Amino acid sequence: MKSFSVLLLSLFSLASVAQTPKPEPQQADATHSSSVRVQPALLADDGIAQITLGQSVYPLNGPWKFTIGDSPIDPATHQPLWAEPSFDDSHWETVDLTPPAGSFDPIAGISGYVPGWTAKGHPGYSGYAWYRIRVKVNAPLGEKLSLAGPTDVDDAFQVFANGSLLGSFGDFSASHPVTYSSRPTHFPLSSSVLSHDPDGTQVLAFRLWMEPSTPLDQADSGGFHDAPQLGQAGAVAAGYQVGWLGLIRTYALGAFQSLLFLLLTVLAFSLTLFDRSDKVYYWIAAAFLLQAADYIVLVTGVWSYLISGQTQNILLEAVFVPLILAVWVMVWWVWFQLKRPAWLPKTVIVFTLLYMVGDLLGGELIFGLVSHPVAVKFHLLSACVRLAFLALLLLIVVLGIRQQGREGWLAVPAIVLLGISRFQTELRVLHILSNWFTFGMQITPGTEANFLLVFAIFILLLRRMFVSLRVQRERALDIKQAAEIQQVILPESHFTFPGLAIETEYRPAREVGGDFFQLIPHPTDGSVLIVAGDVTGKGLQAGMLVALLVGAIRSTAELNPDPLFLLQALNRRLLGRRSAQATCLALRIAANGSATLANAGHLPPYLNGKPLDMQGALPLGIIDGADFSVMHFQLTSSEKLVVISDGILEATDAHGQLFGFDRVAELLRSSAPVKALADAAQLFGQNDDISLVAVTRTA
Repeated sequence: MKSFSVLLLSLFSLASVAQTPKPEPQQADATHSSSVRVQPALLADDGIAQITLGQSVYPLNGPWKFTIGDSPIDPATHQPLWAEPSFDDSHWETVDLTPPAGSFDPIAGISGYVPGWTAKGHPGYSGYAWYRIRVKVNAPLGEKLSLAGPTDVDDAFQVFANGSLLGSFGDFSASHPVTYSSRPTHFPLSSSVLSHDPDGTQVLAFRLWMEPSTPLDQADSGGFHDAPQLGQAGAVAAGYQVGWLGLIRTYALGAFQSLLFLLLTVLAFSLTLFDRSDKVYYWIAAAFLLQAADYIVLVTGVWSYLISGQTQNILLEAVFVPLILAVWVMVWWVWFQLKRPAWLPKTVIVFTLLYMVGDLLGGELIFGLVSHPVAVKFHLLSACVRLAFLALLLLIVVLGIRQQGREGWLAVPAIVLLGISRFQTELRVLHILSNWFTFGMQITPGTEANFLLVFAIFILLLRRMFVSLRVQRERALDIKQAAEIQQVILPESHFTFPGLAIETEYRPAREVGGDFFQLIPHPTDGSVLIVAGDVTGKGLQAGMLVALLVGAIRSTAELNPDPLFLLQALNRRLLGRRSAQATCLALRIAANGSATLANAGHLPPYLNGKPLDMQGALPLGIIDGADFSVMHFQLTSSEKLVVISDGILEATDAHGQLFGFDRVAELLRSSAPVKALADAAQLFGQNDDISLVAVTRTA
């Protein structure tokens, strides 16, 4: 309801301004009178609302008196001499602030744009300047008046009424004024500052300051770009609120983009969790994060006083813009997986630093750091670096098209527009339209480039996702086939040899496991060779190593079934292979029950529920010529020998407790079958492959 009232009040104000006749200048002193007219209230019967119309404001289009430079201070009043009503400004220039028909601010899109003093005889001038105007106000006694400052001004001002300071936009307390992005302002005119001359003439004076960087950033800069307004306090306040609504609407798209790029940053970083090896996701996340920070600084500087104009310009022009461009160059370099030319990444770093220095010094973003002639040279350096960046982008696109084909063509529009958007300042200075306003929201080439880049990245990521899904399906099929092959090379779960009953269990933690065992009977002497082990790692890599070891076990056993000879041969087979180590146990049981056991870092087997006491040894694949422990014993009738993997001992429950040796020993002493032991460990909390081989001597 409050917003609706403000809107109605604003409409009444505009209507009143349109109907108020323009007073004629007085011939005696060349002053310009303006009036505020209030219509009398309508009288009504009791119970009927009373409506008062006629609240109005009047644009002070002129004639203004103008001069460049700054005023001396009056020693008596300690106020600027040029603000005094008695000061003679007849020798100053006369300026009219009436806007040309259909004009609008090329940056903010606000209508009624008036060219500044650089377009009116003072090209390239920056610093202080003054505007003065005489107005005659006819208002009812007791009427409260306000002065609305210009909504578009370069870059800061102080306003005086009859020699008294009303207020300021910007901080003038330091030797160098602190400026902010233009925004609506208004200043109440109290009775103490109004002139009490019989004819009601008031003298308004504005002391303006323009930064040296402003003429380089936009054309027609300098001073007022719209006229201040004088009028009834309520109408001025309503116009102030409407002005803020327009400013918020203009940069609403920037606020939306800041949130969008923050969400895209989180999304890009989340993609790194799925594939940490692909660095392009990190570069994309960095680009989105910098873009979000850029829009946050822009919107914060426009909508608040938290960031000064100088700080905003330094962050946007000398920090974020060069970094964003450099990161996007690296995004496409990494995306297309380019390796040549090898000098390009280092060149990007050099160009980025030159770009920063060129914009910082060439844009005169820090007042007085370098002289203007030197700044012009650095501005030329900045332009050359931007052209070089554009050339790098086009080079990457050409190389990407040669290597990737369609992906490269998809990136062309976004990259070209990104390069053009880096010259937006030059386009404005040349009066080439670079900003558009849709429903009052500002759209720039940079905005379009960002949306095109996001769209291109989205399409490319979508395409990459489909490719990744296809690859994952192929890998899943490979893993499934590897698991099937592993089941083929492992023995059946129950074997019966003369004098021996053998049970086996195998529970891989993944589809493909790293545990292995082999049962190899001798063709002539009735002995059986049992080999069990555990390779390092899990998954497909471990499964491939298992296949290698099983083949080596089979071929070596045919040559010599001695357990120690077998382990030494396997150790030589694994040496020199990166991350190829394994624990292994080789047991040969003769027909009469005599057993020879050689161990390479594997868990000792359990005989009748108790672990065999044997020396430890290094696993396979560690060093050449390693010593492996060997022992001999007799397996008598009904005795049971169980070989287990560490996956049983290391099973962990939800509280972090291990399955451990005690539970294994208790189950083995109870003569539980190996399946029961495997089930118990798996239900407890399997973390690794589980394998068991149980050998029982029969009659």
